[in-house]
Amino acid sequence: MVGEYDHPMKPIETCTVGIVGLGLMGGAIALALRSAGIIGPAGRIVAYDHDGAPLAEAQAAGVIDAGFSSPAPMLGRCDLVFLCLTPTTLLRFMENQMAAFQPGTLITDIAGIKGSIVTAMERTLRDDLDFIPGHPMAGSELGGFVHAKRCTFQGKNYILTPLKRNKPENLDYLKTLIYRMGFGRITETTAEEHDRKIAFTSQLCHVIAAALIDCEADTEITRFGGGSFEDLTRIAMLNAPMWTELFLENQTELVRRIEQFEGSLDTLKGLIACSQGAALEKRLHAVRERRSAFSLTADAAH
Repeated sequence: MVGEYDHPMKPIETCTVGIVGLGLMGGAIALALRSAGIIGPAGRIVAYDHDGAPLAEAQAAGVIDAGFSSPAPMLGRCDLVFLCLTPTTLLRFMENQMAAFQPGTLITDIAGIKGSIVTAMERTLRDDLDFIPGHPMAGSELGGFVHAKRCTFQGKNYILTPLKRNKPENLDYLKTLIYRMGFGRITETTAEEHDRKIAFTSQLCHVIAAALIDCEADTEITRFGGGSFEDLTRIAMLNAPMWTELFLENQTELVRRIEQFEGSLDTLKGLIACSQGAALEKRLHAVRERRSAFSLTADAAH
């Protein structure tokens, strides 16, 4: 196997787990590792962030054992590292810090786009490291470590897009850890399939929520809300720099999904505009049945 090496992973209870980027997701991962008792007394949770405030807060709360203002000293001590960074920041970090990881380190990430990451890691990853790309399907409309407790993992989906060179035992190791953190289902797929489907289930939803807010200037309109508006637009409280990067990184797939949505919206608009009640009702019945099928598929997979 390309990149084969002999560095078996320690039991997770005794590992030093490093988190790069102690924001919402990095904080939620640290909390899950700590609150579930996954890391035992012989293990440690450490974190690096360019902002010292979340490091100090997390250490004071006992969520992490140590915080680092520079990544290299931390990476040299870690058995497992979670990179909680956006795609371009992640690739720049790996390019700059590749030499700092100790041999045998298992590395994973949480980035919302996988194509560019998989391509780069297949080409540039050190032979004595193992990088398994991942994407936890969890989050919150509010960012930062201060809101990490709002980001629950219980029963949520987790996507892995393994590299050809990944060690099978490390993949199994990571899957076991993911389940112990509370996730309910792991899907293993290719980077291309991930980016194609995530354009619909995540990115398109954020575009629609943003468009709903963008098209109405009346900030008092929520007086007329009954829950639907609030549910549909919650995710419009997005992290603008991060979502801009994700949208543009997956531009081709996302534009295709937007056009697909525009086609359905135009059909419904036409039926309403032309007062075609019977056809509209039939269409809405079909939508209800399809949505029910989505739910049944999700339930059956658990």
